[in-house]
Amino acid sequence: MTTLSVVGVGYLGAVHAASMASLGHTVIGVDVDERKLEDLAAARAPFFEPGLPELLERTQDSARLSFTSDASVVAPATVHFVCVGTPQSADGLHADLSHVDAAVDSILPHIGPGHLVVGKSTVPVGTAERLAGRVRATGAELAWNPEFLREGKAVQDTLTPDRLVYGVPDGAAGERAAQQLDEVYRSVLDLGTTRIIADYPTAELVKTAANSFLATKISFINAMAELCETAGGDVTVLADAIGIDDRIGRKFLNAGLGFGGGCLPKDIRAFIARADDLGAGEAVSFLKEIDAINLRRRDRMADLAVEVCGGDVDGVHVTVLGAAFKPDSDDTRDSPALAVAAALRDRGAIVTVTDPEAIENASRREPDLTFEPDLTTALRGAGLVLLLTEWTQYRELDPHSVADLVDRPRILDGRNVLDPARWRGAGWTYRALGRP
Repeated sequence: MTTLSVVGVGYLGAVHAASMASLGHTVIGVDVDERKLEDLAAARAPFFEPGLPELLERTQDSARLSFTSDASVVAPATVHFVCVGTPQSADGLHADLSHVDAAVDSILPHIGPGHLVVGKSTVPVGTAERLAGRVRATGAELAWNPEFLREGKAVQDTLTPDRLVYGVPDGAAGERAAQQLDEVYRSVLDLGTTRIIADYPTAELVKTAANSFLATKISFINAMAELCETAGGDVTVLADAIGIDDRIGRKFLNAGLGFGGGCLPKDIRAFIARADDLGAGEAVSFLKEIDAINLRRRDRMADLAVEVCGGDVDGVHVTVLGAAFKPDSDDTRDSPALAVAAALRDRGAIVTVTDPEAIENASRREPDLTFEPDLTTALRGAGLVLLLTEWTQYRELDPHSVADLVDRPRILDGRNVLDPARWRGAGWTYRALGRP
């Protein structure tokens, strides 16, 4: 087994560190956030991710996982994973790479010949080549190993990924880097996981290209939902029909409120910006419309709420089910649910938001909204209910029981996950994007 360091133990890094320790490696997690380090050292996950608390407890008990703010402690490790965030720049669409640069710089004095620095952060193409010279000046080598984690399934995606991509230099240096990564991922590869060896640019593009394709698929079906609303069609039946074609597939063809979170929106915007830098902006210009379609769904949901309420939501008690950008997560970054809740508040509605895990994060982002952790309390007296994050407990609500709590039985299904006939049969006014 190998001694590894993981620089940056936020969402990606914490999951990666705990997962690598569970595979038998000795892992040193490094971060500048002392509170986060204290939580992780006590086997407390600083964010909600199914399976992570249990993984932290097991690996902490084995003494294979430790956390520190002292970058010099990485010296005994031979493989160093860089797992810091690359948020959207405050002044434009580009990715902010300051955390990546700082993470690499922090370990340069403590690495040397035989060491491998492995980037996992999602970065614009060209970043690895820019960093490689600094790493090689120490005698170490650089590889890029993009992550493909889904929030809510991150532990599963780390331990049983559908593929491993290694971005390595040409020649003997690249062969050595691939061998070192093979040693790290040996038990994962033994499961039959596909391994792809690529150059730096291709490895960097894989993640952004994958996210852009998924965003395109989501926005395509939402564009069809707009057309269905005009023509009187049903987008869910349309999606089922075209999804049977195995060239298309049914996954990510769920029309509704669109995507959000800390990855897809900022990644496609950074992809557009980097393509423009390279003089290839026209090749990905369609992504601008993908982003626009996605944002338009939020406005349409707010408009639909107004429509259902007879043209005015001023003074209407609105309950929003969901604050996280997706279920099984407490992540509220670029959350469509919060955007709609805020828009209705701005139109005069009295909005209460509930969520099983994301209320603390949501209240920091939208402090002027009212949040209620108890679902029954949140529903009581509502004149309109919006299901905007498809948590299982919301999908499984009994429309007859909920009708006894609300003032007016009106529901907007922002994720197209409820059975319209069942809710209408219980006396509800049911509406959804892209459905008659």
